[in-house]
Amino acid sequence: MENGTTESKGAPLSDVPPEKKIAFISCVNKEEWYHECQLFINNLKVPEGMRVELLPIRGAESMCQGYNIGMKQTDAKYKVYIHQDTFIANKNFIEDLLNIFKDKSIGALGVIGARKLPKTGIWWDGLRTVGRVLHACEAESVVDSTCRDIDGDYVDVEAVDGLLFATQVDLPWREDLFTGWHFYEISQSMEMWRHGYQVVVPRQEDDFWCIHCPKEKPLDPSYKKYQKIFLKEYGGELEPEI
Repeated sequence: MENGTTESKGAPLSDVPPEKKIAFISCVNKEEWYHECQLFINNLKVPEGMRVELLPIRGAESMCQGYNIGMKQTDAKYKVYIHQDTFIANKNFIEDLLNIFKDKSIGALGVIGARKLPKTGIWWDGLRTVGRVLHACEAESVVDSTCRDIDGDYVDVEAVDGLLFATQVDLPWREDLFTGWHFYEISQSMEMWRHGYQVVVPRQEDDFWCIHCPKEKPLDPSYKKYQKIFLKEYGGELEPEI
């Protein structure tokens, strides 16, 4: 499938209003991973009247570029930017997401993140990380990563991890700054706050929402490069907890 084409079922999507559509956008370079990701999406319960789009983006030069391509290819109000190796285990994910997005001040949602970013800009270095995800890096290494408990249905965070980044408002991903595969989601979290929108992480006390299967590998040398770019652009807006 070429970029910009949509996988869906039922009546033409052009006949469905934007607020009744949810698009799942992924940058794809491993078809076997994306196939599994797709199986989990297709197994989600879809609320009556809602339609689901699948938008795989292949050959992207960066995560931001790929996500901007996907964003422009659909008018769906709700978009879920999801890694090809992230599997949504919460079958009620769409309904849960829509319930949280009833609050129009919320621009984006992730499943794990930090209440406040530290001076490094790296969310997991934060003093108060929140959320939950099942990490299955290798067959013999499955870890239920649970951070602090959340009171209420969700909690405000400064930034979330990019394994899943759901939105109800469209802001351009900063491909002018982030031309690779790191800090794109931290930047987008900051852009949401800059534009007056909240970023949140939901409570997942009964079970985790997502399974993430990243391959264990050394830190990419370009990570530090994009960390410096992030801190130059947003560092003055950070208020780290001490």
